[in-house]
Order: sequence, then C-alpha cells, then structure tokens
Amino acid sequence: MGSSSYFFTSLLLVVVFNLAKGQPLVPALFIFGDSVVDVGNNNHLYTIVKANFPPYGRDLKNHNPTGRFCNGKLASDYTAENLGFTSYPPAYLNLKAKGNNLLNGANFASAASGYYDPTAKLYHAIPLSQQLEHYKECQNILVGTVGQSNASSIISGSIYLISAGNSDFIQNYYINPLLYKVYTADQFSDILLQSYVTFIQNIYALGARKIGVTTLPPMGCLPATITLFGSDSNQCVVKLNNDAINFNKKLNTTSQSLQKSLSGLKLAILDIYQPLYDLVTKSSENGFFEARKACCGTGLLETSVLCNQKSIGTCANASEYVFWDGFHPSEAANKVLSDDLLAAGISLIS
Repeated sequence: MGSSSYFFTSLLLVVVFNLAKGQPLVPALFIFGDSVVDVGNNNHLYTIVKANFPPYGRDLKNHNPTGRFCNGKLASDYTAENLGFTSYPPAYLNLKAKGNNLLNGANFASAASGYYDPTAKLYHAIPLSQQLEHYKECQNILVGTVGQSNASSIISGSIYLISAGNSDFIQNYYINPLLYKVYTADQFSDILLQSYVTFIQNIYALGARKIGVTTLPPMGCLPATITLFGSDSNQCVVKLNNDAINFNKKLNTTSQSLQKSLSGLKLAILDIYQPLYDLVTKSSENGFFEARKACCGTGLLETSVLCNQKSIGTCANASEYVFWDGFHPSEAANKVLSDDLLAAGISLIS
C-alpha cells in the first residue's frame, strides 16, 4: 500500500470512529468564497448571479433550489458530511435567527466574488473583505451565545474553507480590457495573491488556525470557457489551463511562507485542478458520459439566469455529466472532488 493510500485509509478509520460516537471531527466549518461554495447568500442581493430557481437544486432531497450552483450537493456539502456534520453550514445572510444556528459554522460565500474585490463589485456580489466582516459579526454572536471561552474553542478548532480566484479570471480579467491590456495573467495572479495573503493574515488574527484553500480548477476545461475562448476547437483551452497552473504554483509557495510565518497555523492547499482535469479528460473511465457539454440547456454556456426551466435541451440524468451548467460541476462530480478534498485536507484534522 502506498503512503497516500495508507494515510487515506487511516483518515477514513478516524472518520468512522468519530461518526460512530456521533461526533464531528471539528467543532464547526466556516466557508468563504465564490459560486463553487455559495449556498444562497446571493439569493437576496441585487445581482443577476443567482441560482435560487429551477432547475437548480432539482436533485436535492426536497428538489428545491437553494442558491447552490448545482443540480444537487456541492463539494463543500460532502466535505461537511465527511467531517461528521448532520447539517450544512447555513448561508449567513439567510439566517433570520443566528445564535445557536451558528454553533456548527456558517457559509459566507457569494457567487462572483474573488480575491480581487472589484470582481465582486462588478456583479454586486459580496467581496471577500465583506465576507470577513460578516464573520466578525458571527464571532460576536457566538460569544454572546456560548460565552468567550467556548467561542474561542470553536473558533480555534474549526476548519475554514476558502474557494476563490476563478471568477477573478473568468468573469473579470479575461473579459475586461482595463485589466488584460494592463496586466499579464502572471501579474494579475500576483495581485490576487497579495489579497490572499491579507485575507489569511486577517482571519488568522481573528483566531482561525485550520485553513483549507482550494486551487484554481482547469479553467480552460469548463464548458463555457471552451465556448467563449476555445476557437471552435471543443478542446480545453491551453492558455487558461496554463494560467491556472501558474497561479496554483504561486499559491502553494505563498501558502508555505504563510505557514512558516504564522505560528500554529495549519494551511492546506486542496488541489481541485488535477481531479477535475482527470474527470474531463478521462470522463468514461470515471463513470461519466459527457464532459464537453453541461447538463443545463445546450450545455455550452448557460449559467445562472440563463440556466432556467425554459432552457431547451436540459438533460434528464445529470449524474452522467461532469458539469451541471457552463461553469459548475454536477453533484456526481462534486462527490468525486470532495473525496479528493478529504485526502488533501488530512493535515487539518489529524
């Protein structure tokens, strides 16, 4: 048995043992970022970047749209299950009564957000800096609910999951001449990473010690980016994938420096590039029928308001598709990705 298999098996034993005792592996899960992890914070915002209408959510237990950009569960939902939680961190802005509802964590993510605050502002979404302000409010509510000592234990023992950067490139840089004519993709990566460093330093100062950060996906393999930037090739766009690889290398290096400089910090880089790239390029081997087109509508571009009940051509069985809409994986793909996230995040719970 290889070392990675050994660690994964050991991790599964720990998970099973804790689940048998009815205990999650960590006190709470706090989530920040973009549409990959948004569970409904955008629902009540004045933005077109929403997913709180059918056919989104059609394969969830109650078949109702929640604001998740998926037909069912997100990878972060499966992550919560893998950690032993029986419910998912709620969308912070959707909670009428907070207090006890925050004891297992909260989700602050907003679709179309990113490391670069102007990206979120472009789409009237919630930038990461504002998501952090919401987390500060959450901390104060926790202190008022369970007391300072218990709140401190929750804060330091919890896992913090961050998913960002994709929207900065696809929904801003590549289509914005004010950016791509001024900065190379490499220079823009540096700007994003400066914001990333600031975010990690700030959330560390607030008590976070176990942080998982997802890499960029293979941006050139998303159905919509192939349609928009692929020059009718129907193949992954190499330049966009190379930009993602370059960013991810810098993210790794930057994160190693942060971990060395911030005492007691566990910072895990959760690679989604390779697992998703494998699903796209070896789809049949992984049990999928279609990777070029998404399930919703034509599968070439539709997302958010363009993916709706009147979209012509939406597939009957999304589990055969790697992607649900033009930018987001299906529930079936999210399940595969979440298993990889669990293995990559072993350091956060070991």
